[in-house]
Amino acid sequence: MNDSGTYIVFIEIAIYLISLLGIGFYFSKKGLDHSDFFLGGNKLPGWALAFSERATGESAYMFLGAVGFIYISGLSGIWILAGMFFGVVFSWLFLAKRFMEERKKYNVYTLPDYLAVKFPQHGQLIRWISSIIIGTFFIFYISGQFAGTGKTLYSISGVNITWGTIIISVIIIAYSCMGGFMSVVWTDVVQSFLMLATFIVVPIVAYSEIHAQHLSISHSLVEMGNGGNSWTGGLTGISLGVLIFANFSWFFGWLGGQPQLSSRFMALKDEKEVKQAKIVALSWTLVVYVGAFLVGIFGIALYEQGTLTDSEMLLPFMLADLLPPWAAGIFIASILAAIMSTASSQLMVITTSVSEDIIHKSLNIKLTSRSLVTISRITVIAGGTLGLILSLVSDSLIYTVVSFAWAGIGNTFSAAILMTFFWKKTSGAGIVAAIITGFISAIVWTSSPLEDIVTSRASTFFIAIFTGIIVSLLIPDKKIEIANEAVETP
Repeated sequence: MNDSGTYIVFIEIAIYLISLLGIGFYFSKKGLDHSDFFLGGNKLPGWALAFSERATGESAYMFLGAVGFIYISGLSGIWILAGMFFGVVFSWLFLAKRFMEERKKYNVYTLPDYLAVKFPQHGQLIRWISSIIIGTFFIFYISGQFAGTGKTLYSISGVNITWGTIIISVIIIAYSCMGGFMSVVWTDVVQSFLMLATFIVVPIVAYSEIHAQHLSISHSLVEMGNGGNSWTGGLTGISLGVLIFANFSWFFGWLGGQPQLSSRFMALKDEKEVKQAKIVALSWTLVVYVGAFLVGIFGIALYEQGTLTDSEMLLPFMLADLLPPWAAGIFIASILAAIMSTASSQLMVITTSVSEDIIHKSLNIKLTSRSLVTISRITVIAGGTLGLILSLVSDSLIYTVVSFAWAGIGNTFSAAILMTFFWKKTSGAGIVAAIITGFISAIVWTSSPLEDIVTSRASTFFIAIFTGIIVSLLIPDKKIEIANEAVETP
């Protein structure tokens, strides 16, 4: 891309970032109360929450990691998308409505608070453990996202990594601080459309280029070797089972345990909105996942293995190579959008955990609605600043933590949620045991040779749910006798 093209990309990215700040500023003038700031105050349409959940769920991993994985794996890369797709389908078909109903029933705003209120005998312990685990690890998770924005911007434009990280991180912190959940959701809507457009347009352009150059996709898959032309990677028997299970294991992290995603389900207004959101979310996911797969496969035909020094940069490389600068700038913004939507949502999770779960509920500090919003905004700034500092000084630590955060948070809390939703004998002690063992096993398993045998993305889930079931049977909740009093209603 020449200098004039680079300037066009810069201008378009700048316009995009300014528009996000504009959305945050708009909602900052709305006089939000704490229910608006935490969970949208039942004012958000289902389709917007669906777009927000999808943009948040599909971070840079889809745009960079998954596409790059398919590029070096070939057809067998489909299994990683299959695992994630069925996880998304399960969450929307079987969990979304339940989250909405439970939030209304117990009047809660966060995942830890829901579990604490559901199991009051162990409520304080659940709330403290959950908040500390989520808050601590999401700080590092956010740091990884912040670092990703700087590196992505550098890879596509040469902007200094440090300055790129600082600028985009400050923008994320700013619009999250100004409008809370409301601005995060509506910025996610913009970002979601960009992401969707990318995986519609790029495969079409790439296929047109393949046709124009008279290239053969099937021949390229054969030439890449390593079973690239096989849906099973050329493997059979146990090796095939391990391949499919390892890639399909992403399924377990989608089962209600990611608080930045479950908050979208909790924010839904009614059953009509749930039905609308399901259609939007599942349609979006199908289009994006098919598009991501095609980008990886078409990349194999266009660029021989070894052409790229980093396979995860396939999509940015294709954008710069196949599209005019004005179009490349728009779709490059979609990669930043994927990272920013996840980071802002995780920042809101930390905010609600600190202000609602710890300050308001655990410490029982009585605050007005306006005071809660003020504390929440301070928390956004503090949490975001800490994440930014960590992203600039501790890359190796950040990515070590992020590598098992999916298992340590997603799988652990998925086990707790599934037990709570679908097993009546679940006890508070069982939930505590599931959270603690899931968290510890993620750390131990990921850093041991066991990870090479069975991925922690699966093992953590089964360890957590098995422990939770055993402890629930051994230590059931005590029955509390409540005197029934007749209440006369008008």
